[in-house]
Amino acid sequence: MIDFLRDAPVAHGLDVVWHAGWPSPKHDPAPEIQVHAYSEHTVILRQNKSVHYEAPFLFLLFGNERALLLDTGASADAAHFPLRRTVDALIEDWLARHPRPGYSLLVAHTHGHGDHTAADGQFAGRPHTTVVGAGLAEVTEHFGLGGWPYRTGELDLGGRVLDLLPGPGHQESALVFYDRHTGALLTGDSLYPGRLYVEDRAAYSATVDRLLDFCAARPVGDVLGCHIEMTTTAGQDYPRGTTHQPDEPPLQLTAAHLRTLRRALDETAGRPGSHAYDDFVLVYQD
Repeated sequence: MIDFLRDAPVAHGLDVVWHAGWPSPKHDPAPEIQVHAYSEHTVILRQNKSVHYEAPFLFLLFGNERALLLDTGASADAAHFPLRRTVDALIEDWLARHPRPGYSLLVAHTHGHGDHTAADGQFAGRPHTTVVGAGLAEVTEHFGLGGWPYRTGELDLGGRVLDLLPGPGHQESALVFYDRHTGALLTGDSLYPGRLYVEDRAAYSATVDRLLDFCAARPVGDVLGCHIEMTTTAGQDYPRGTTHQPDEPPLQLTAAHLRTLRRALDETAGRPGSHAYDDFVLVYQD
């Protein structure tokens, strides 16, 4: 059995250049999915922008009893986006190094938008697999999050425990995952280097406050969202629909960016539209 508590948070790495599409998507030589080992028991995947401009990041975390796949990307067709085949190969490789019987897979989501749920159907009928629906009722029931959004929860993958933090505001069923093993805070579309679309200002503001309180009491390292939409020029993003982003910043942010986001929300309270900050753009949709 792997001791996921020992020396946690463990060393991990993001020494990676993410593939950011190609000038001609039809001629992109890169695979449909880029795979990066964040740690011995954690994999980050990125959908190629040449397959879909959203290019979401997905996360595969291994525990002693089951793996968690967080989000399924923006394309349903396995011929163009072979997510299940990729995940099956990664699980097979991990089990070859850490053999154990009866290993299962849990598929869940950071939130319910289509660019994070499109390939759910690829896992239908997969043995030893549970796919959690992306609706609010399904999320709260599966994870025992009654009293939403005021109660937190825990998810145990078999010695590897994640804290579950309700994160509505961008979307009503958004959920933030904190991995105690690596110290990573997986924020979905609530915070990432890009356009932060706010559907419900009050709910989003409360989510940011909850995350700030949580980070003040935990050893949070990388804050990992699900997209990169900014350029390396402060405050400048790529236009929506861009399929080639050769001047991207890193994916990872920090807890300090939550403090910047809190200040940005206060500065733009009551103002409509888009508001650019160095590492993100606030976009109010009300």
